[in-house]
Amino acid sequence: MLRKYIQGSLAATLLFTAQAQAASYGENLEGFAYPWPLQHSDFTSQQQTLRMGYMDIKPQNANGKTVVLLHGKNFCAATWEGTIRALSEKGYRVVAPDQIGFCTSTKPKSYQYSFQQLAENTHRLLGTLGVERAIVMGHSTGGMLATRYALMYPEQTEKLVMVNPIGLEDWKAKGVPWRSVDEWYKRELKTSAESIKAYEQKTYYMGRWKPEYDKWVDMLAGMNNGPGKANVAWNSALIYDMIATQPVVYEFPHLKVPTALFIGTGDTTAPGSDTAPDAVKKAVGNYQELGKAAAKAIPNATLIEFDGMGHAPQMEAPEKFHAQLLEALAK
Repeated sequence: MLRKYIQGSLAATLLFTAQAQAASYGENLEGFAYPWPLQHSDFTSQQQTLRMGYMDIKPQNANGKTVVLLHGKNFCAATWEGTIRALSEKGYRVVAPDQIGFCTSTKPKSYQYSFQQLAENTHRLLGTLGVERAIVMGHSTGGMLATRYALMYPEQTEKLVMVNPIGLEDWKAKGVPWRSVDEWYKRELKTSAESIKAYEQKTYYMGRWKPEYDKWVDMLAGMNNGPGKANVAWNSALIYDMIATQPVVYEFPHLKVPTALFIGTGDTTAPGSDTAPDAVKKAVGNYQELGKAAAKAIPNATLIEFDGMGHAPQMEAPEKFHAQLLEALAK
């Protein structure tokens, strides 16, 4: 009995210590260090003043081209760190914004989220930076945004690059149940470092894990459980509703810019499918097939596959990914 008591007390102490040492960041990710100087752009949208965080990295030996990097739902501009270095070394100017509702940018108390609105916000930012035309590259949810941007601003989009984008299918049409914003909110309030890591390890990295991934878990968990937790969760819920109800897959044939699709074929990402019947879960998130279908639907598209990799090949195998990326951009 004494041994069990001591073991139980030790476990409780270790848990308390871990919780006490857990990172806590502000609502706009205050306290988390970005790899390059973080800048801000203030603007008015939907009758309120908003602030957009971004990095603008200008190379030493510029090649005259700019790449705009659009992050995913569970990512931030900072998670593009490796890709920014690879592009910058080859002379590309890189602009990496945090979208409204994410990371270092404003979390409005109310906002009508749409990919059109986020695309317009991004276009406005690029205008203030003097970027008239750019390569637009989006990962995960950023792939949906990049698609919308290219549809809205084809003349300003030199090339569209998508890395394991979501939105390659219409989940609702395939049977994924609808979930209210209130239900999403309750779900997001339960976010923890443990749940983030478990999901990312399974979906993003095919069961594998590297120590360098820990800081990205720390980043998300610290913001989701910091002093602005409720507002972070509410904006996250609104964004999930946008993702679930605004498919872009039907508009792929209307894209008018050269497009490169980078697909980790082992990916199974399908937002909202955790509540779906087993048969539906098996029918969605099949990137082995989704990538091929998207490349066929998009005019002038090139498909680059990474066999057996998950949702984030740029982080899972950065050297291989960036070599392929730079080759595609040079064409």
